Amino acid sequence: MVAGDPAVELVEAARALRRLADALGVDLRPVFVDAPDEGGDAGAVAALEDADVESPFAPLEVTTAVLGVDGCRSGWVGAVLAPGRPRPSVVVAGSLEALVETVREQHPELVVVGVDIPIGLPDSGLRAADRLARQALPGKASSVFTTMTRPAWSAPDRAAADAINRPLTGQGVSAQSFALTPKVLEADRYVRSRPTVRVLEVHPEVSFAAMAGAPVQPGKRTEEGVAARLDVLRQVGLLPPSVLSGSGYGTDDVLDAVAVAWTAHRYATGAAHSLPDPPETASDGIAAAIWV
Repeated sequence: MVAGDPAVELVEAARALRRLADALGVDLRPVFVDAPDEGGDAGAVAALEDADVESPFAPLEVTTAVLGVDGCRSGWVGAVLAPGRPRPSVVVAGSLEALVETVREQHPELVVVGVDIPIGLPDSGLRAADRLARQALPGKASSVFTTMTRPAWSAPDRAAADAINRPLTGQGVSAQSFALTPKVLEADRYVRSRPTVRVLEVHPEVSFAAMAGAPVQPGKRTEEGVAARLDVLRQVGLLPPSVLSGSGYGTDDVLDAVAVAWTAHRYATGAAHSLPDPPETASDGIAAAIWV
């Protein structure tokens, strides 16, 4: 884009509006983000520019809008794949419900939403989904956290959660797992509200491994890891998103959301499968499986 380009003027106007809103304490989320955010890190923008080259791979044929979602510091970040859009669109919102409804305003045909969060909480024991996801990630198995039992998610602190969970599973509660509590409970409430979209649990590292044929080993927060994941997305026909990071969300969050959207697209086209197959169900009646 060049000076005088209407697109540039639109972006600058949006940034000015955001600065004014920040000064007034007004929250403009949920919003679609179509250009690099001023709050984004320089490394992410550089990675985007390096990836923004003509791809030798055939573009992914998207026939209906799907949404991939990942948790982030500001709430939730989503990647939208839609017919006729060469790049995933990025949208950010403070709540999962607001994120989905914002996307549906622009894409009423949206019917599949993938989320990187446990869905379907066990009453006791360990989920087969977590075990099978680890098996699919040799060398990266530690990226799959163990899902606590439903009673443990209601505990006020990690020590109480550990005391509840250990007799039911034989395992304690990791700090990483307990830190997911607000997001897990929010997603659980949303799924139990019976939304009119199909909500799937997706693990981004499992999705990237399926795209690449093997786990992507470099860490997702490293420059090497970002480049590797952008390359894998390109190989399955996805251009890099127009935004890689911004205020309240990082490059790893955006790329995870795009990977989740890829699996949501596979589900919409009948190409996805679940771990396990068929999914497990506990007393909540919610199917517990990681889709890929």
